[in-house]
Amino acid sequence: MKDTVTLAYINMYGILGALEDLCRFSPEAKELVSPQALPGGKPLSIGFTVKNGPAMILRFEGGACTARIGEGPCDIKLGFGSFEKFNGLIDGTATPIPSKGFTKLKFLTRNFVRLTAILETYLRAGAEALADRAFFEASTTIMFFLISRTAAQIANYDKIGSFTASNIPDGTVLLSIAGGPQAALCIADHCFSFSRAIPESYHAVMEFSSMELARQLFDGKVSALGCVGQGLITMRGNLGMLDNINRILDRVAVYLA
Repeated sequence: MKDTVTLAYINMYGILGALEDLCRFSPEAKELVSPQALPGGKPLSIGFTVKNGPAMILRFEGGACTARIGEGPCDIKLGFGSFEKFNGLIDGTATPIPSKGFTKLKFLTRNFVRLTAILETYLRAGAEALADRAFFEASTTIMFFLISRTAAQIANYDKIGSFTASNIPDGTVLLSIAGGPQAALCIADHCFSFSRAIPESYHAVMEFSSMELARQLFDGKVSALGCVGQGLITMRGNLGMLDNINRILDRVAVYLA
């Protein structure tokens, strides 16, 4: 079962946060947020705020996107009175009316909507698209960061995930694809946060042996337990932390399916 509150945090920090990575890899996405495509050729920011819930600002500048957790000054402001209404934005069943930025609605209704559609093609890629090596690596990297971000939200808000998190001591777990992307899950007072910045020291490491293996795992084509047994997933450090992290990662598929 999906929890509405948890899903909202995943949609905010996971799905919308993935636009950062999309704009790094997709030429079409870069073009949609290039200076020529932005109103007046100036940087543009969109603020998303859910009542008593998550908030984030997406800033588009020079063909890139940056996501910052929390509220602040923005050019377009979208407020949502409930978790359900925000989730409706992501699943396409709700169209919010901005409280600020009416003169920039064209970007919101065209460019931003197109960005989310492009993201879908990377997250739900078929075999034909994945046959292209560059697309395969981009898609897998975007998924890796999305899964890492999602794990943090499940640990914080999902009932099963937060129970598991309550058994994890403070520290940092490094998630990695050999020769590819890395992310850190940082735990403080049983609260999780995602970080691209890799600390000099950490308490545990989970590393997938290759992009191909990571993709098979993400697509549910191989068993994580079996891969550990075959040495295709390396786990080092505090194995108790990693065992509980695995339990949280098992919940990811429930929300991203």
